[in-house]
Amino acid sequence: MTIKIVTDSTCDLPASVVKELGITVVPLYINIEDKGYLDGVEISRQEFYTRLPHFPTHPTTGTPGTAAFLQAYHGLASEGTEQILSIHISESLSATVKVAEAAALDFDLVPVTVRDSQQLSLGTGFQVETAARMAKEGKSMDEILAALDQMTSRLFVAARLDTLEYLRRSGRMNAFMTGLGSLLQLKPILTMMNGIPGSERVRTAEKAEARLIKLLKKHQPVERFALLHTNAAQKAEALLERIAGLIPAGEIYSVDITPVIGAHIGPGAIGYAILSGPFSGKF
Repeated sequence: MTIKIVTDSTCDLPASVVKELGITVVPLYINIEDKGYLDGVEISRQEFYTRLPHFPTHPTTGTPGTAAFLQAYHGLASEGTEQILSIHISESLSATVKVAEAAALDFDLVPVTVRDSQQLSLGTGFQVETAARMAKEGKSMDEILAALDQMTSRLFVAARLDTLEYLRRSGRMNAFMTGLGSLLQLKPILTMMNGIPGSERVRTAEKAEARLIKLLKKHQPVERFALLHTNAAQKAEALLERIAGLIPAGEIYSVDITPVIGAHIGPGAIGYAILSGPFSGKF
């Protein structure tokens, strides 16, 4: 039975992987002044982060409508897909999964299973890639969902922000706490696990990076690792050098986080997505 995977643009998978595995990506929206852009399609990440500090009004973000999901589902059904698995950013961060569920209820050509990844960025992306590879191997929907269930509690995303300013601008942070952060030059750390966002406040960039490393040690052994940043590739690579002994050998994705997420955390953020668990290779 042919199974295809649908996701949204916050998954941050490299374009080469999306193409190789035939994954359908439904873009979210990034709204800049009076114009809406399809995330990852109509504005490059580099352009967005370069312009972000200078926008006269802070960009807002938006979910796709049900029509976008219905179009994706119809397209796959017309190609002979027999089942669809639609995996999306955590409901605790976005209404995207609810919109996908509404679209699935209106779609009756083939069965559509909608799944809350309980993650963001490559925390979602790792699940999407796993599902797509299993589907390509001919695994059943039950087998794929069971594998994703096993992954969920082992996924962890963490990043240190360069500033609290963009959380303030986006309305995602209490104004008093933002003022306190600015006064003390805090470098916040944001985390995501099991659908629950977390945060910590650290005084300096060096201490924030040390905290990222400590969190990585806490989640050993690491089965998969990806480097995340917002237009800060050099800083991210410097972090990678420091943690080389804590991550598995092999290909490592290094991605500029999508603008829909970056609008809230700002440029200069660095972090990682990991899948922890038994690992039989060499560190």
